Amino acid sequence: MRLGLGWADAIAVVVAAVVSYAALLLLIRLTGRRLLARLSVPDHAAGVAVGAVMGRAILGHTPTLLAGVVGLATLFGLHCAAVYGRGRRLHRLVRTPPVLLVADGTVLPAQLRRAGISQDELRQRIRLAGVGCYRDVAAVVLETTGAISVLRHGATVAEDVFGDVRGKEHIRGLSTGEGQ
Repeated sequence: MRLGLGWADAIAVVVAAVVSYAALLLLIRLTGRRLLARLSVPDHAAGVAVGAVMGRAILGHTPTLLAGVVGLATLFGLHCAAVYGRGRRLHRLVRTPPVLLVADGTVLPAQLRRAGISQDELRQRIRLAGVGCYRDVAAVVLETTGAISVLRHGATVAEDVFGDVRGKEHIRGLSTGEGQ
């Protein structure tokens, strides 16, 4: 095992990490949050494969310990910039807004397609939330993290909480949330 790393190789590792990270974010943005949201067997396999491909691409043909440390430091730096950075462009690229999937017991098929969520997955999430039928659902939202939130009828559905949700106009009786 080689420990050392020349300057040219270190720069190559940093460039490969930056390009790989940007490509990963772009692909997740284009294909949806599915890989991040649920770890079914195919999703888990894809996640492991993505990690392996990225690691190999970043470290190059003959990885060294120092290349691994430089690659990890670069990825963690990029992650911190994406999560804690203040740039609006980066924020819009990295974070996709939440998407309304069900409003007032009505499934929104166009929103499901946009989110890459199947009817079967939606039904499973509703059941996991302890809800037995669509008419008991006030709203189902695919969150930015890939998690799915299920709100029952009877819960206050306030505009201030749904401000960033795509499709919120489908919710009847959206309250202003004042005094909540």
